[in-house]
Amino acid sequence: MLTHEDCQVTPRPLAAFPSDHEAGIVLPAHSHRRAQLIHAISGVMTVHAAPGSWVVPTGRAVWMPGGIEHEIRTASPIRMRTVFVEPDARPDLPRDCRVLQVSPLLRELVIAAMDLPLAYELGGRDQRIMELILDELRLATVLDLHVPIPRHPRLAALCGRFVADPSRPAEMEGWARSLAMSSRTMARLFRRETGMSFGDWCRRARVLLSLPRLAEGRSILEVALEHGYDSPSAFAAMFRRELGVPPSAYSPRGERGPG
Repeated sequence: MLTHEDCQVTPRPLAAFPSDHEAGIVLPAHSHRRAQLIHAISGVMTVHAAPGSWVVPTGRAVWMPGGIEHEIRTASPIRMRTVFVEPDARPDLPRDCRVLQVSPLLRELVIAAMDLPLAYELGGRDQRIMELILDELRLATVLDLHVPIPRHPRLAALCGRFVADPSRPAEMEGWARSLAMSSRTMARLFRRETGMSFGDWCRRARVLLSLPRLAEGRSILEVALEHGYDSPSAFAAMFRRELGVPPSAYSPRGERGPG
């Protein structure tokens, strides 16, 4: 049976690995020598690493450079298709984690790669499929589905607690007091560490962290309350503002709700 380890030592620069997982599965923190393009054919997963968290819905992929320790949590049954990439396969491979929009061509290429042997034939169709994957990777649109985590240890701890429970109050004054600094100092620190204002970060985190719960089939009302909103209409308005679609777009229930 093919293993992740097999994909690290094949002489070819790319290797494909299919896997399916049930909802609620945690793939514990781990890293690989090779980079990974992890495509969600169906389902939603959340990828956690030191730089932050990335939510990966159906039709998207996360690019994970080699050597970065990460954990994957599945919010729904997921069909995961991974392409492992040798670090020097191309000189312009991304050096940071990112969520990518998967074009129809890239999707079909990744699916086709799953049928190729590890020692695929060079100079023919097999190699061209793998090379085209790298071409499409370079052209893929980067999506802003990232919740950045600051490097400052105490601020990172506060952000981590918020990510674990996004219904908790998010007041800059309270956070600043716990860090023994003024609100103005904390606001500057927060923007320097995350590239976002405190309020924008909290709104973005709540919306992105709601995606796995929506994928589980939870009602929009339930998800809104779990993520600190007083009403489903307020949640739906912020959701649409951040992602351009209503929450029902991510619900397997096809629930029609506000927004």
